[in-house]
Amino acid sequence: MSSLRVETDTLRTPFRDPFRIARDMSGEVAVTVIAEASAAADREAGRSGLGEGFPDTYYGENPDTIAAVMPLLLGAVEPLEGRLGRDLPETRAALETASAAMDAAIRHHGAAKCAVDIALHDLAARRLGIPVYDLLGLSPAIPPTDFTLGIDAPDLVGERAARASRFPALKIKVGGPADLETLEAVRAVYGGPIRVDANTGWVPEQAVRLVPELERLGVELIEQPFPAHRLDQLRWLQERSSLPIVADESCVVYEDLDALVGVVQGVNVKLAKCGGVGPAKRMLERARDLGFKRFLGCMEETSVGIAASAAVASLADWVDLDGCLLLASDPFEGLELGEDCRWRLTDTPGLGVRRRS
Repeated sequence: MSSLRVETDTLRTPFRDPFRIARDMSGEVAVTVIAEASAAADREAGRSGLGEGFPDTYYGENPDTIAAVMPLLLGAVEPLEGRLGRDLPETRAALETASAAMDAAIRHHGAAKCAVDIALHDLAARRLGIPVYDLLGLSPAIPPTDFTLGIDAPDLVGERAARASRFPALKIKVGGPADLETLEAVRAVYGGPIRVDANTGWVPEQAVRLVPELERLGVELIEQPFPAHRLDQLRWLQERSSLPIVADESCVVYEDLDALVGVVQGVNVKLAKCGGVGPAKRMLERARDLGFKRFLGCMEETSVGIAASAAVASLADWVDLDGCLLLASDPFEGLELGEDCRWRLTDTPGLGVRRRS
């Protein structure tokens, strides 16, 4: 009988600055769920695995739905706990089987699955004494992260862009009342690439009028301008844009990728959407094989979720892993951002993060 236990804790952390996007203008507090996994032997050794799932109501999740499905997910992965940490091939196979078992147990619920999947990867890597990126067979050499600015008055966004000028690219949330003015304010104080993310907030006529202005302003890509199900509109704009269109809300799980071939040039993979570290790795590899530019994104997570995302970041072309930097305070420590704005992946076992004392 397995003694696997997964305990969850809901954290509500204020943002450093208001963080508003086109489909959610609240923007004051980030709400995320931390999972901690351990078996009896781990608890005796003072060891556990940390995970995180950021529930987004857009995808039908909140802390209550995570709590409701957690017993079902635990039942799906519990029989595999004893295989974690035996040796590297056995552990990798068990983690992939655990992911498939969660998908078989219930559809959707990506954030809940993500919390469990990350916790199991962290636990397994700690048992083996290796970092999670090594467990995945990936490189610690990763691209730098950009920094994201939410929707606000153009002058405020410009001020925040000036403060974030050390980052090699800025991601600007658009889909508000003053998109062009906002981007002009950013360009006035920042010389690097700009990435725009409309979070489904544009209509085709508006978007096609903006494309020449975006080109003039040095925008690098356009993320999810239209509603998730409107692949026809995404294709229409990509045919008229020299800038890559990147699918985010239209690209949630592995099975979404094939339908986007010939529609957009890029896809945004997020652990909280697809179900964790293992699913993200498989999704990024499939996207690469299909010829997509690969954007690795995040929710407004603590450094638990960001460290897990960084473990697969070597598979991405663009990286947007700034969630924990948007928070007024991060309840975890151990993940460090270098002067080059790359997350430092060390040889510390597991994710390399721990709760602040």
